[in-house]
Amino acid sequence: MSHTKIPKAIAVGAVKIGDNELACAVLDDEENTRVFTQEGFLTAIGRAGKAKGGEGATVDGLPAFLRANNLKPFIPDDLVESTKPIIFEPIKSGYKGKAFGYKATLLPKVCWVYHDASVAGKTSSSQAHIVTVCEIMLRALTNVAIDALIDEATGFQDMRARDALQKILAKYVSEEARPWALTFDTDFYKLIFSLNKWPFNPASVKRPSVIGHWTNDIYDRLAPGVREELHRVVKRDTKGRPAERLHQHIKLESYPELVAFLTAIKALMIASPDCKGFQRLLQRAYPKIGTNLEFPFEDI
Repeated sequence: MSHTKIPKAIAVGAVKIGDNELACAVLDDEENTRVFTQEGFLTAIGRAGKAKGGEGATVDGLPAFLRANNLKPFIPDDLVESTKPIIFEPIKSGYKGKAFGYKATLLPKVCWVYHDASVAGKTSSSQAHIVTVCEIMLRALTNVAIDALIDEATGFQDMRARDALQKILAKYVSEEARPWALTFDTDFYKLIFSLNKWPFNPASVKRPSVIGHWTNDIYDRLAPGVREELHRVVKRDTKGRPAERLHQHIKLESYPELVAFLTAIKALMIASPDCKGFQRLLQRAYPKIGTNLEFPFEDI
């Protein structure tokens, strides 16, 4: 007999709206479903204190907060399915129980039911306080904004950003160094010298130390976090200087992307009259990820 896996909360928090703090969570299912706990949801619509371990539904599938007959004409067909409580495991050390919640996007839909019933003059005096709360909620929430509010309240936005960064680094960076291959070629350095009006000797391998800033800047524009990760994994000598080239740790499958990127940058160099002109073209074509600041090539 198969059992449906119960999702776990991976981030929890509280969304503050007005004087209320609505307990919420992000689950570890495929969609990273954002939920308000049942208590938080009922608090949101003015029914605080009425949660009893997972409110059951009536024969028509509706939960307690939508059971009133006067509300049914204002409940869309697609709303019924989304009102089923979600069972999940909370974040509590040693806690074996289950928690109940509702999808966060259900909240404005329920608020609209009470709002529409009120506008039609079909709500009762006992529902007046719920109508008031729901109208306040509708001014504060939209379907689009709710996930963002929960992500901020639970800290999941930071977890999501870290996960995205790890996927990027896994694509580009290898812990093991590949055999060296000429990547930043003579033409690349010749163009740098030309833009700076420096004399260039192709027979000399000596480069001004500032050249390292140029190559670092290119990695910064390739993908976020790649330069820092390359510097982390590269082997170093006894003085702490890199004993390998950074590009030796670019994964083989991503190496053509780096080569193509360098080719495009060299085309910008050729089209630029000087460092300042190149800087403008580079920032326009390949802005440095995570910042709008321009690398001060003209100050080199």
